[in-house]
Amino acid sequence: MSKTYKSLQRLMWGARTSPVASSRSLACEPVRQLALMYPSSGRVLMRRRVAASRFCVVIPDFFHGDPFCVVINNRPLAVWLKDHGTDKGFEDAKSVIDTLIRIGFSAIGAAGFCWGAKVVTELAKSEFIQAAVLLHPSFTTVDDIEGVKSPIAILGAEIDNYSPPELVKKFEDILKAKPKVNSYVKIFPKVAHGWVVRYDADDEAAA
Repeated sequence: MSKTYKSLQRLMWGARTSPVASSRSLACEPVRQLALMYPSSGRVLMRRRVAASRFCVVIPDFFHGDPFCVVINNRPLAVWLKDHGTDKGFEDAKSVIDTLIRIGFSAIGAAGFCWGAKVVTELAKSEFIQAAVLLHPSFTTVDDIEGVKSPIAILGAEIDNYSPPELVKKFEDILKAKPKVNSYVKIFPKVAHGWVVRYDADDEAAA
């Protein structure tokens, strides 16, 4: 086991004071590539798939143990967002990235689901990451996409009130006009917001 891997283990499982340390989800080969992913209900399946491609996968808890859930928290989304703004997520993400670079990782990609997509977009605008993936994004605007500098993929849903197909198509048009930014945009038919982390692994179409 490499020193880098051991250092990351200590970071992930050590003091519970930072977003990285508060996550116990680590699937890592001793490689110098990194995929930084955000919390979601389907994160274990996603983590395993990415890790199988020899990426180290880190899932920080940027919600600090308080994910959005109307049933459990009995709070509307607008109320929850007051305590969990994407601006705070952006600052937390920068801290995680700084730490990972310091311990030896040389390339970082980030995938953001829903709330996390806005955070990843901010990272891609500031070139803190080398690749970005937005999956059924929320809160991401046309102005955000115009500012993207890192290679980016956007995976949207046909049924999505947060990022309807019309908006995702605008994202695609903007990116096509930016030849220096590698991009890929696709709207998946017959699926709704959240589909990436809620699919049935036994469904051949989903797999």
